[in-house]
Amino acid sequence: MTTLEDIAKAAHVSKMTVSRAINHPEQVRDELKINIFKVMHQLDYRPNVAAKALVRNRTQIIKFFILEDIDITEPYYMKLMVGLAERLAKQQYSLQLMTDRHLDIGGSDGYLITGMRAKDHEWLSRLELPFVTFGENRWHFNFVDTNNELGTQMATQYAFSRHYEHIIFIGMAVQEPYELSREKGYTHVMQAQGMVPEIKRFNNHSRIAMHYIQTQLATIPANTCFVCASDRLAFGVEKGILEVTGSVGNNYGVIGFDGVFLDQVATPKLTTIEQPMLDLGTRCADMLLAKINHPEQSLEDCLLKPRLKLGGSTR
Repeated sequence: MTTLEDIAKAAHVSKMTVSRAINHPEQVRDELKINIFKVMHQLDYRPNVAAKALVRNRTQIIKFFILEDIDITEPYYMKLMVGLAERLAKQQYSLQLMTDRHLDIGGSDGYLITGMRAKDHEWLSRLELPFVTFGENRWHFNFVDTNNELGTQMATQYAFSRHYEHIIFIGMAVQEPYELSREKGYTHVMQAQGMVPEIKRFNNHSRIAMHYIQTQLATIPANTCFVCASDRLAFGVEKGILEVTGSVGNNYGVIGFDGVFLDQVATPKLTTIEQPMLDLGTRCADMLLAKINHPEQSLEDCLLKPRLKLGGSTR
């Protein structure tokens, strides 16, 4: 088995320099570091992660808590976890999935948390290890999220650009920061256009949104676009419009929010606001590792820009 001493001899540096290049690469000159890593590759050197963790009093484990009751096979969470796992693996960390709040099941160096709700504030306040939440919050916990307000601004502005005369927001019946931000983005554009916002809120189920359209579309004027807080709601709205009128996009348009799966299986495909899920996972991992390695530093929250993804549910 190749040792640090073997690497040092082949790279013509000291054993301490090799150790520093592995553990504190920022302290080693780039040309020297490149040469050391090249030799490591040539000699097929594999750092002893367990020994390294023991020396640094680390577990090399990150716990990923999903606090809300969701299906973890849903692509939304799968893409997030892929982004997390890929970035953590590069730093020789393992990702442990947790679906409850039991902190005493094995050790870890920090926590990534998604699905936080207002009721979780007290529990999170008691955590002793560094943590980052996926999803904006009102308690100043460090977070990473999509810029939800910007996303619905983009959706509403696009609806106006396609010459829809009426824009209705179909929101989720929750008083959580991400939903409030999405409503705010819609409201901001409506007011800038001199129009009165119209907001309907439902539980985030497609069948509920579909039922609303089936029973109420006759009272809604043509040339209306529904800007929805999720693709799940948009999926239901689109199905309802199709059942009532037989077509979607012209007299009635639909724009969703998420862009991770349902937009692609809808017929026609949904125009939606796509969240950069892989990048969000990567940023979550980066922020948490920064908190673990530099606990004295103050970090800024991270909002990533979404993308308008065009489909056939609008003109």
